Amino acid sequence: MSGSEEPAQPTARPAARPLVDGAALGQVGVWSGQFDFSPAGVVREAVAELDELGYPTVWTGEVKGREVLVTAGMMLAATARITVATGIAQILARNPLTMAAGQLALAEAFPGRFVLGLGVSHAELMQIRGVPYTKPLGQMSAYLAEMDRMATEQYRAVPPLVEPPRVLAALGPKMLELARDRADGAHTYFVPPEHTAAARKTLGSGKLLVPEQAFVLDTDTERARELARRHTGSYLRLPNYTNNLRRYGYTDDDFANAGSDRLVDMIVPHGGPEVLAARIAEHLDAGADQVAIQVLDYDRRGLPRRQWRELAPALLAL
Repeated sequence: MSGSEEPAQPTARPAARPLVDGAALGQVGVWSGQFDFSPAGVVREAVAELDELGYPTVWTGEVKGREVLVTAGMMLAATARITVATGIAQILARNPLTMAAGQLALAEAFPGRFVLGLGVSHAELMQIRGVPYTKPLGQMSAYLAEMDRMATEQYRAVPPLVEPPRVLAALGPKMLELARDRADGAHTYFVPPEHTAAARKTLGSGKLLVPEQAFVLDTDTERARELARRHTGSYLRLPNYTNNLRRYGYTDDDFANAGSDRLVDMIVPHGGPEVLAARIAEHLDAGADQVAIQVLDYDRRGLPRRQWRELAPALLAL
């Protein structure tokens, strides 16, 4: 074959993306933004342990660390069963062909084990990348259309046998509607169970809904809330989250000083495994397919591997 020839296409790409089977992902996944603070060898070891413990899905995000599709590939290569999902890959960090190519390549290499979560992210983070953050809904809609076109017309590597799923980071009604109409569902973040119920109503049936749920495994309330506020304080500076929480009765008083007790205890509950299991049940009862747990650790750069092990029996029994 000469260098100018294109690789053969053994199978045609399906015309329509199938619905995601939420049960295949399991009711509880692990969400962590801490992987960037560990060397690659530790990341591989940690995600392999999650796989061995029986967690069905691991979610990893993208801020200013590793390129998230590279991280996903590293995790998939280090494991045998676990599904890897991005929560989220920033659309303004890469053009639509690059995103489609990454998704399709991972889906072909690791069939049925990769979920692409996409998001517009936040104005503050996009300023770092030097790209404009203007109208998120319009940007996402246009991006999805171009991503689909590029995947169909331009991608020339061997395609996956089944069109891989994608979900959208969505909080407000309009983005949730876009997730319903143009994706396989939604990945929500920093939300109470009431939001999960509203999101399910907007998405309807047959669409994946995965809320993130932060948690501190500690029965000491004062100490746990201090750690929780380290988490909530960073997000309460972002208007996307505060605007969403206002829909559920939270006010400026709740947003001050890294969060009121009632807000902190809702967004980041604390206690033993039974407390987290109860909150997960609230989200599931409200319509979630899976809840992605983000366990916070007192080590700012540490992975909560001890907590993942301690929580596994209770959570995987749900």
